[in-house]
Amino acid sequence: MIKLLTPLPKKLFVACSGGVDSMAALDFLSRKHDVTAAFFDHGTDTSIKSFYFLAKVLKERNIKIVDGAVMRERKKDESLEEYWRNERYKFLDTLDAPVVTAHHLDDAVETWVWSSMHGQPKLPDIYRNNIIRPFLTTPKRELVDWCIKHNVPWYDDMTNLDTKYMRNYIRHEAMPVVQKINPGIQKTIKKKLLNKLDSVY
Repeated sequence: MIKLLTPLPKKLFVACSGGVDSMAALDFLSRKHDVTAAFFDHGTDTSIKSFYFLAKVLKERNIKIVDGAVMRERKKDESLEEYWRNERYKFLDTLDAPVVTAHHLDDAVETWVWSSMHGQPKLPDIYRNNIIRPFLTTPKRELVDWCIKHNVPWYDDMTNLDTKYMRNYIRHEAMPVVQKINPGIQKTIKKKLLNKLDSVY
């Protein structure tokens, strides 16, 4: 079951790539909130395909969309993933209402594992400036199931399978090993997230 970690305002943006996670979040929230999709163009061919897919679906569902794109050259010491992330957040920070992202429990586990490898284990923040991540204790499987149950279409970006990107490598190569060693890691991270939320209040 999809659960929100925190109450949300009536009017909000939903960061939406067209992928299954963000499409589930958008559909789920659109039932009780006034939502606008916020799409970011990373300057790739798949971004263009994602945008046209998303624009078509949202037009059919009468949901508005705003879009942004990379606005500068990548620095020499900046990885491609870091570059995209920095530019994406720069765009989201310009929006004039809270922005919900579809980061989920699987993402939180990956972040904790990845950062632990660098000696500084951390969890995603539930709040960041105008950004809210209310789905952090919801497993990805629940978002996929929502889309299937409610006939919500999504776009599969095949670059998400490319392990030359470190996040994908962690997801597809490291996480199966981590889960074999510790099958209860999702429960552990969920508890940590709930404790972190309690400490905010």
